[in-house]
This record gives sequence, structure tokens and C-alpha cells, in this order.
Amino acid sequence: MSGIKVFGHPASTATRRVLIALQEKDLDFELVHVELKDGEHKKQPFLSRNPFGKVPAFEDGDFKLFESRAITQYIAHEYADKGNQLLSPGSKNMAILAMGMEIEAHEFDSVASKPGWEQICKNFFGLTTDQAVVKEEEYLLGTPTKKLFEERPHVSAWVADITSRPSSQKILL
Repeated sequence: MSGIKVFGHPASTATRRVLIALQEKDLDFELVHVELKDGEHKKQPFLSRNPFGKVPAFEDGDFKLFESRAITQYIAHEYADKGNQLLSPGSKNMAILAMGMEIEAHEFDSVASKPGWEQICKNFFGLTTDQAVVKEEEYLLGTPTKKLFEERPHVSAWVADITSRPSSQKILL
């Protein structure tokens, strides 16, 4: 076995999702930097790891996977006996967890991606932010629109809980 490798970029939300899961499980891993500015993710050899050209890609020995949510599920199940428990026992708890993951993937992520691209990624790539898109899609922590989180006490408490975890601190800072 050659160990766990994550092929991604540390600024990528999807890559961070995987890195946080690995930290939660106290697993050793190697982050193989994929330079997004140079379009490495759209060329070989990365495309052999993820044909859609998106980070991250993942290897655990000879097992290969892409799509961050699938990777985090693999980590949670494969390493259930390591680190922090990421699975909720029982069918009702797992259904609630699956529902939350679906909501995050299809309702939150799709909304948060637009202002994230405009206010974070474009800056990273040296492009100009389209303020009309930002105004239309305001909804992201870590940007000037974080007030939308702060105005909602339950969401704000959840964000504070997640971002204060040691795994998040190691990855997000």
C-alpha cells in the first residue's frame, strides 16, 4: 500500500472537505498539489484520476476515487474505528445525515459557489469580481456577505462549531 493521497488544491472547498475528514480520522495522508491557475486539473495525468477535471482526486493504496462527498463517505466508513466518529448509528440517524448531505450538495453548495467564485476564486486568479453576481447571490461566510450567517443565530452557531474543530483549524488556517 502506498498510503493515502489527495490530489487537489488547499484553497478548494471540495479539497478542504476531504482534508478535514482525514484530519477528523487522525489519518496520515499526502496532499499532492494540483495548480489550478495553470489548469493542471484539466490535463493529464490529473484527468486520469478524475475525468471531469475537478479537484480533488483520492487514492488509498490501489483504491481510486473522485468526488469529495463520496471520498468523505469512504473515509468515514473505511476508517470508522479511527479518530472521531463521523457516522451516526441507526437507520434514522443515517437517513438524517444523508438528507443533510443532499441539502448541502444541492441547495447550499450551488448557491454558495457563485459568490465564492466571484469574491474568492476570481481574486485568486487575478480576475475582476462581478458585483452584480455577488449582489444577486449573496450567501457566503469568509466574504463581505458573512453578515447573512451572523444574522441567523442557529446557522452562526453551527458555523462556529464546525470552524472551531481542530480538524478545521488545521485545514482552514
